[in-house]
Amino acid sequence: MRTMHRTWKLAGSLLAAALIAAGCSSTKLDEAPVETRTPVPADGQAGGGAGSKGAPQSGVATVDLTKGGASADAAALAQRVVYFDFDSFVVKDEFRPMLEAHAKALAANRGSRMMVEGHTDERGGREYNLALGQKRADAVVKTLVLLGASDNQLEAVSFGKERPADPGHDEAAWAQNRRVELKSR
Repeated sequence: MRTMHRTWKLAGSLLAAALIAAGCSSTKLDEAPVETRTPVPADGQAGGGAGSKGAPQSGVATVDLTKGGASADAAALAQRVVYFDFDSFVVKDEFRPMLEAHAKALAANRGSRMMVEGHTDERGGREYNLALGQKRADAVVKTLVLLGASDNQLEAVSFGKERPADPGHDEAAWAQNRRVELKSR
């Protein structure tokens, strides 16, 4: 019985390998279309324009990261709440500039500390919401550390549904309660 099982297993493996090989052979890499492009100058006219010296120019503009930095950082530092979707602890991209500013401030002052408080809405059990609030706080801490803050500057704590920002019982209130608050210590 074992020999027959091994034979069937071997036959299945060989069949799978043959099907994979047949599927791969239908795509010929040497026949892939290759397109040659010439760079277009920033003025959008082919041929280089009047001031061109024959060197191709990129149409990509440079980005000045220092421009507006102080005021943008101050505005981002004024924000201290990260909101989450229902039953989620994924940090949304819209909060990245704020978290980058806080991480930058923490990295610049290694003596500063921050409490990261996780909160949930009222739906769900107490234990579940405490765990979800902790996952939210941990996700924000991980993001801050990845952006430059030190792990020993941050403390994650969960309050679950115990400290609602909005005492209402509708979606608008729940959306305000699904949050992480950043508090300096």
